[in-house]
Amino acid sequence: MAMAAEGILSQAGWSVSATIPKQLARRFHLEPGDRIEAIEPEAGIVLIPFDPTVQQAIALASEAAKVYRPAPRELAQ
Repeated sequence: MAMAAEGILSQAGWSVSATIPKQLARRFHLEPGDRIEAIEPEAGIVLIPFDPTVQQAIALASEAAKVYRPAPRELAQ
């Protein structure tokens, strides 16, 4: 079940930090110091627990896109 909760933004050096309500942190097993990812869909910001396998997959896909960038153009000829 989706839940909406209000958080607070504060200045942290040159960055902005977000305070997540305790009930959401518990629900997603988040502790101080845990890494999260911020994703930008069209309608705002989505925060998800950091998953290194997702980062590896994104890096691989990005590399593959560079390697195979000319392929569609070559196939079209």
